[in-house]
Amino acid sequence: MNRGLPAGALILLALALGVWLLPIQGRVTVETGAATGSPAWPQIIVSPPDPLPGQSATVTVTDDQSWAYVKLTADGQPARFIDWDELQPGRLWQWRWELIVPSSAGVKLAFYTDCHLGCRSRGKLALGRPSTALSTGVPTKLCVAFPDPARNWHGRRGWVVDMTYMQLADDEQDPFWSVDALAGRVAQATAQGLRVLVRVEYDRDQTLPPTEDYMGLSAYVAYVQRLGRDARLQGVYGYIIGSGMNAADSNGQAPANPITPAWYARLFNGYGETPTHMDNVVAALRAEHPTVRILVGSLRPWVSDQDVEAAHGIDAPWLNYMDALVSALDAGAQAKAEAGIAWGAPDGFALHAPGRPSAPELGDLPRDQEPRQDLARAAWGGAQAGFRVYQDWVAVIDRYATTRGLPVYITATNTFAPDESEPPAQNYPPGWLGAAADVVQADPRVQTLCWFLDLVPGDDRWDPFSLARGQGRMIYAAEEFDALLQGN
Repeated sequence: MNRGLPAGALILLALALGVWLLPIQGRVTVETGAATGSPAWPQIIVSPPDPLPGQSATVTVTDDQSWAYVKLTADGQPARFIDWDELQPGRLWQWRWELIVPSSAGVKLAFYTDCHLGCRSRGKLALGRPSTALSTGVPTKLCVAFPDPARNWHGRRGWVVDMTYMQLADDEQDPFWSVDALAGRVAQATAQGLRVLVRVEYDRDQTLPPTEDYMGLSAYVAYVQRLGRDARLQGVYGYIIGSGMNAADSNGQAPANPITPAWYARLFNGYGETPTHMDNVVAALRAEHPTVRILVGSLRPWVSDQDVEAAHGIDAPWLNYMDALVSALDAGAQAKAEAGIAWGAPDGFALHAPGRPSAPELGDLPRDQEPRQDLARAAWGGAQAGFRVYQDWVAVIDRYATTRGLPVYITATNTFAPDESEPPAQNYPPGWLGAAADVVQADPRVQTLCWFLDLVPGDDRWDPFSLARGQGRMIYAAEEFDALLQGN
């Protein structure tokens, strides 16, 4: 007996074939029972529907949820908010933005909610055909802090260092330091195939909360958690926790209560606390962004603002502070490991490694060769007085079990020594950057060589250090950086 298809199935098949043969366009849904579907929310509408690059457009988002702290971006750049309305009380809400369509083949619109806690992605829309091609350029260790948006990377996949201040994250009076602006810069950099490191500062003149400021600690930890949660910042390669903790000008708001090594480790990985406590940077960031790198902030070499008792190696204030800091981080990580908690150790260290082309230890050697030379200064117990101070930092890192062998990132270098006064625009010797790049290239431990800095728009205080401005002898450094990107 030939059972064949049931009659109902034959009817549905015929109906489907008939619909497929109709001369219509679009999408047809055939339902065989009661309608159970509902509109997909949010609905994003652009007016005009096919805007041209450079043209103004209005984007309207309608949703069945009353969201607070909403944002809209176009290719990662924030759009200008216009207004909102409650279309149907208790049922539908609508928001509107204005944007200038980027001059690209296609545009990706993204709608975010709850941005005061870390933007969560709610809806996306593609206009045209946005490129999905990944950068295939050759990686390089070359890096700049605060990259010039117009910089030509010549197809190389380099690095950039950006920064955020917790206290200025939502300050409308200083929008460059807002989280929205940071997210826009991160989007631009990652679209170019660059890796982004973000330094997280507490406030101007105060890199991290002062020692024993537990309310400040809680606020800072909540802020890094917000950054880790923010969908717009998922492309960040790593976060650098503070900088220059041993220097007086990084403790400007509480000079009588500077950041100690133990306090830094307490904030970073919970050193000295019950291992299960989560009120530290590592625990907070891991909970939101498990794969992001968490780096120990760089210390300032050759400053004596803070000192502790020498425990190992060379007796110099900056190295003593570093040793106490790494020892505390190691103890914190070991305590977590013993309690069965993973990820207590840092993922690496940011290092400050300035050059000193005027060092008397160079003797008759060319000043541009300073990065290649050991400049052990007798007055400092044999501590390095130039670029190779990075090796002093590494020697301390390798004394402890949980930090031994970790990668290091030179996130700040130039030819300005903190204990001297001449900026690179005055003292830069042509060829210095190439020599430093050669040294770093030969050391697999070092991941980056970041010139500090490229450009901070609207701030001319850093012009003597700026590659983009090219002031004085900085023109040579700018030419060399560009030539190195091109493999010359």
